[in-house]
Amino acid sequence: MRDAAIIGYAQGPQYRYAGAANESELIMPVVRRVMEQVGVGQQDIDFTCSGSCDYLQGAAFAFVEGLSALATVPPIKESHVEMDAAWAVYEALIKIWTGEADLCLVYGFGKSSPGELRTVMALQLDPYYHVPLWPDAISLAALQARAMLDSGAINERDMAEVVARSRANARANPNAQLKGNPGIEELLAEPGFVSPLRRHDCPPITDGASAMIVASADVATRYCKRPAWVRGIDHRMETGILGARDLTRSPSTRIAGEKAGVARGKVDLAELHAPFSHQEIILRRELGLADAVPVNLSGGALAGNTMMAAGLDRIGFVAERIINGEADRGVAHATSGPCLQQNLVAVLEA
Repeated sequence: MRDAAIIGYAQGPQYRYAGAANESELIMPVVRRVMEQVGVGQQDIDFTCSGSCDYLQGAAFAFVEGLSALATVPPIKESHVEMDAAWAVYEALIKIWTGEADLCLVYGFGKSSPGELRTVMALQLDPYYHVPLWPDAISLAALQARAMLDSGAINERDMAEVVARSRANARANPNAQLKGNPGIEELLAEPGFVSPLRRHDCPPITDGASAMIVASADVATRYCKRPAWVRGIDHRMETGILGARDLTRSPSTRIAGEKAGVARGKVDLAELHAPFSHQEIILRRELGLADAVPVNLSGGALAGNTMMAAGLDRIGFVAERIINGEADRGVAHATSGPCLQQNLVAVLEA
């Protein structure tokens, strides 16, 4: 199987409300930027794959509108995943591994501000048993947090520490939506939102887009001095029946981490797609990351959570630091679905 690497990544601004800008207008700047960064044009791309959610626009095949941001004439080889674009990276890697492509463009986008995202996300649930109850995404995460608190696995201070670190780290990320330097006591003094979650424990509504270029070994070394090689990647999922799961654990993340090879070497940094503060603690434990490993130096999903691109951003930020020479080996994680239902783990190395 051929080696593959990430050779470019660009994240757009994380907006609370992008105004009249449509999806194509959010995508175009990041696609253009990542191509300029690598030094390629649309004619050099062998395969394009995107990640988005038609539910946000309320129309079937709404992702096709995003293609208006690309040069699609003459026709291009293109695909789409109704998932976070981290899974689009996986599809691009398969194209490279099987010899069908050498240079792939991946992008993810989401404009969540027009609707009520926490309710829209209920459509991801089991259509027979859960959707009729219409439990929103924040309430489900609150059930998970309550289970963790009641089991003694965490306390509210642990959750506040995750938020404080996220906001502080985000100050170094110019595209982050939420940043600052709040104190732990200040966070704990804030009123409850959906018990036991406070608003800062939840991801912000975010409009935005990100793009990435993945290449085979021969092409990667041609365009990039220090590619971020994908040394392992795996994704697993939990049952869709929430009552059949232990919400305080994430065995799918643990298995994906083992298969991807997280423990096979020193981890310089990790980017974990944890939309809620307590979920970062679950993920860190399941992946066996030592306390000394820096997590979410970008600020993570608590600082900006573009639906269907936040997982791609986690892979992108690890790749970016390897490409820039700031790290030699990193772990990236992406999730989709309620309460960490589906999980992807990737190991990147210089």
